[in-house]
Amino acid sequence: MNKQLLALSTFSGTIIGVGLFGLPYITSKIGFWPIIIYFIFLGTVMIGINLMYGEITLRTKTNHRLPGYARLYLGRGAMTVEYFSSIIGLTGSLLAYIIIGGIFLTSLLSPIIGGNNFIYSTIFFIFGALIIYYGSGPVSKTEFFSLGLFFTILIIIFFKASPLINYTNFLTVDLNNFFLPYGVILFSIGGIAVVPEVKEILKGQPKKLKKILIIGILIPIITYLFFIFTIFGVTGQATTPDAMTGLNLAAGDGVVVLGFLFGIITTFTSFLTLGITLKKELNFDCKLPAWISWILACLPAYLLYLIGLNDFISIIGFIGSIGLGIDVIIISLTYWHAKKKSKLKPAYSLNLGKISLSFLLLLFLTGILFEVASLVR
Repeated sequence: MNKQLLALSTFSGTIIGVGLFGLPYITSKIGFWPIIIYFIFLGTVMIGINLMYGEITLRTKTNHRLPGYARLYLGRGAMTVEYFSSIIGLTGSLLAYIIIGGIFLTSLLSPIIGGNNFIYSTIFFIFGALIIYYGSGPVSKTEFFSLGLFFTILIIIFFKASPLINYTNFLTVDLNNFFLPYGVILFSIGGIAVVPEVKEILKGQPKKLKKILIIGILIPIITYLFFIFTIFGVTGQATTPDAMTGLNLAAGDGVVVLGFLFGIITTFTSFLTLGITLKKELNFDCKLPAWISWILACLPAYLLYLIGLNDFISIIGFIGSIGLGIDVIIISLTYWHAKKKSKLKPAYSLNLGKISLSFLLLLFLTGILFEVASLVR
């Protein structure tokens, strides 16, 4: 299969994940047009961040994940901070996938064969962990085919739900909740973790990396807006946090069965890719044996689920604001030092200056502080 298609499907398929299902809900809290503005702004910023990270990987001979690059260019202190942020962020993401994947499996299968959220979340976790053990080859092919099925189901949902769209829903704006979408949207477009994975898939074709990283974010953004338009257009202020339950009440079981299939596909494939990314991070950068890396990559998320952490909107908002915020700060500083220290000529170069990097640092530091302030209220 073509390397570029595999790389693009892995990148976009990983980004299109559980965050998708929280977007109609936060749209109901702020309004459709403010969400458009959010996506234009944060989407542009995240394209730049991913291109910076891609350039870092191209300026470095050895393969690492972000903590490893931080150690090379910033020192052990930055590496320690990024290890903490990356592991917490990836584990939190896996937890969110276990939660919502279990909900979708329960909604789809429980009326037929019985069972509850706990059973189906456990099944979701076990199958995902087993596939993660075998690595990225099977997953990149899974992403390619599942992404095609994903878009097919999305289009069917749109055509079935479109007669029920109430266009007055798009007129409501509530700026009192202006900061609410920040963390959730960042989480939903945050493909930073798999940029090194994309570079490895494109081995021998480094010049293609820039194009893949740009298109790979634009595809999820367009998909999200299409999904928001469909779900929020139908359910409006009655939109539920998981999107599909509210659609079920408004449109009936025929549409929502497709929605649950849609959700299972997106959450499972992203669970696999992020689990592999965390396993490799522990293996390559922490120098842990492969089997221990696999256990530490998969098991903590499930243990957190067992102790009762199950509010996926709060989880993804936290990860987006704080986890991704720390990652972006580390990437910005690493990028600046890599440009100075590396003698390799990358396949592309952004040539960002201090003003641009200072803006990014200020933006994401402010986001971290706002999220911390909201948690202590």
